[in-house]
Amino acid sequence: MKLNYKITGMALGMILLISGCSKNFLEVPLQGQQPSTQFWVSEDDATKAVNAIYANLRSWTEVAFAPIAIESLGSDDTETGSDPSDGSVPFMNSYNNFTVTSTQGQLSDFWNGRYQTINLCNQVLDNIPAIKMDGNIKARYLLEAKFVRAYAYFRLVRAFGSVPLRLHIPANASEYNFPQNSKAEVWAAIEQDLTDAAAGLPVSYSGIDIGRATRGAALSLHAKVAMYQSKWDEVKTYTDQAIGLGIYALFPDYEKLFRVPNENNSESVFEIQADLIAGNSDASNSQYSQVQGVRSVTGGGWGFNVPTENLSGAYEAGDPRRDATIIFRGETTPEGDAIPNSVPNPMYNQKSYVPFGMYVSGYNEGCQQNIRVIRYADVLLMNAEANNELGNTPDALAALEKVRERARGGDDTLLPEVTTTDKAALRNAIWHERRVEFAMEFDRYFDVIRQGRGAEVFGSLGWKAGKNEVWPIPQGEIDLSAGVLIQNPGY
Repeated sequence: MKLNYKITGMALGMILLISGCSKNFLEVPLQGQQPSTQFWVSEDDATKAVNAIYANLRSWTEVAFAPIAIESLGSDDTETGSDPSDGSVPFMNSYNNFTVTSTQGQLSDFWNGRYQTINLCNQVLDNIPAIKMDGNIKARYLLEAKFVRAYAYFRLVRAFGSVPLRLHIPANASEYNFPQNSKAEVWAAIEQDLTDAAAGLPVSYSGIDIGRATRGAALSLHAKVAMYQSKWDEVKTYTDQAIGLGIYALFPDYEKLFRVPNENNSESVFEIQADLIAGNSDASNSQYSQVQGVRSVTGGGWGFNVPTENLSGAYEAGDPRRDATIIFRGETTPEGDAIPNSVPNPMYNQKSYVPFGMYVSGYNEGCQQNIRVIRYADVLLMNAEANNELGNTPDALAALEKVRERARGGDDTLLPEVTTTDKAALRNAIWHERRVEFAMEFDRYFDVIRQGRGAEVFGSLGWKAGKNEVWPIPQGEIDLSAGVLIQNPGY
């Protein structure tokens, strides 16, 4: 079940839970807390603090129940799954059928989890400038923190709309109770962080630094932020720049793209790093795969967030991505795991799947699995959508075709090339491609909402315009603020 380990609120000393360098700078040996008066002194302190940001990205509130509820279960691609006997099913169902109320706990977990990440970033940004250390490393650390802060605020503004904008550690008690900023103000702060990050972050890393935020990650996230605001000129600019770096390529095998041996491959723009660290189960703490794994099999998982028949039927005939995205009851996976006919759900998420033979007793199932946040396929499809909206039809078709060509897997009889020059038809083709390319990757729900199709696509599930574009602000946060925070309409 949920691990106790997490980095909370303003506890500076908790930063020191993160240090060392095993896989990609993210081993987390447990240590005693170091008093804050002895911290923020050396380059080693700065490194520990930045590493804490990355390690926190794989914690429970970042990758498990709360993100599933907030970012996935509302869509037509997913449903709760698991088993009716599991006590978590009823409250997870409330996100799937839009009956959730403002007191449901996953809302608070998602809200607090993002602000914990923002707090860690703000500590770095407020304290590292005064440390005497290598200037190039200092500058890079500050930009890495800005990238992650932008990522956290991106997830917050999508989920809740207007949220408090905290860009510094509060200086005194009066600064803790912030009102909400407008969405425009939050978007502007995100864009400024990403502009700064893209201007100074390296294009790539080597060795133990692979997995840190890069220029391409900042450009690609900035493109996504612009896409959510329909700033198509900017989407094209940032995706063109990311493509122009010349370091990304679509991984040739779509199914193997998501397997552990192929983490941080040519298609990876940004991944949350995870690992099974021998002798340290506390550090091997990612539960991303565990909560979604095939239920009732050793090495599987809890079986939440499962594909729907609607998703299964959305693929074109013969599209290999269907079988690479969905584990079907009774099948044998490409890695050789036989899925019994007795498992509770007919389908499971194959993208989060880790072969059962990699399970080690005493560790979370699938804790080795990195979480793919931004893939090059997303850069290409954002570029296609921007070019279509701007009237650059040939460029839109070319970018779309690259993604479909990879999906064919070398079989030219599959997935005919899209050739329409009609803007509306091409827009729909790109939206469809986004659905099947990124299915089960926590993208579909907010993608449909930013397209203005929430009622059309999710209406049969209970989604209502004027309300469900965002989730309710956690009631506990409103109570703590003594009414400074305002509830979203309809809740």
